[in-house]
Amino acid sequence: MVAFAYGSVSPATAQDSADKDKVVAKVGGLPITGRDLEFAATELSEQFAKVPEEMRKAAVLNALIDIKSLARQADAAKLGEDDEFKARMAFLRDQALHNFFFQQRVLDTVSEEEVKARYDKEVAATEPEPEIRARHILLKTEEEAKAVIAELDQGADFAELAKEKSTGPSGKEGGDLGFFDKGRMVPEFEQAAFALEKGAYTKEPVKTQFGWHVIMKEDERLSQPPAFEQVKDQVRQVVLRESYAKLLEDARKEVEVEIVDEELKAQLEKAGVR
Repeated sequence: MVAFAYGSVSPATAQDSADKDKVVAKVGGLPITGRDLEFAATELSEQFAKVPEEMRKAAVLNALIDIKSLARQADAAKLGEDDEFKARMAFLRDQALHNFFFQQRVLDTVSEEEVKARYDKEVAATEPEPEIRARHILLKTEEEAKAVIAELDQGADFAELAKEKSTGPSGKEGGDLGFFDKGRMVPEFEQAAFALEKGAYTKEPVKTQFGWHVIMKEDERLSQPPAFEQVKDQVRQVVLRESYAKLLEDARKEVEVEIVDEELKAQLEKAGVR
């Protein structure tokens, strides 16, 4: 985007401006500037994503020459006077202005401090949930599960038995499932695991769709919020959406909107859009 500033201009800024205004080619005597090339590179980025970086600028320029050459012929054929073309150009203009305004008033104004403040607000408003850390040994039959419980009753190590006997993917980790909250496991497993005392294991096998389980509750705690760095991008998106919604709300307050088509008006009202 173009940055407007008053007063002195730094050498770097002046150089950037000069590069953008530099004529890199001409089509039918009309100039293609560095700014034109930069804009085309952005708009055509997906098309030239696989082109080697050192060749990309030249490839974009070649595409831009093709576009301008055909556009010149279309202009000579007076296609620019076509009503459909005019309607499309009007929409593209409005869309570009919308995007540019959003860039200036929202994207460029949301700061790291604002995002962090929103994160802190969400963390403060979120009640911690109980979590437990459990191990389990998954077996094919109830008899096998009862035999494992008998070994545990004799003092066998739970993790070692899991490594030796569990058919589940966590067996190689000693049956460790890490910390989880309610709603993460199937109901039968969850109910049995959360009912245990810390350090205790189920005295009866637990049946689920996966087989027969012997479960041990290893630890318990209240849930911890994710670190800011982990969710910073998601929180930023929330702030951006809310800022955009406010921008639209304010804009609509300043303009009179009349839905003339009764069918469309009814559909909007049904959808709760005003």
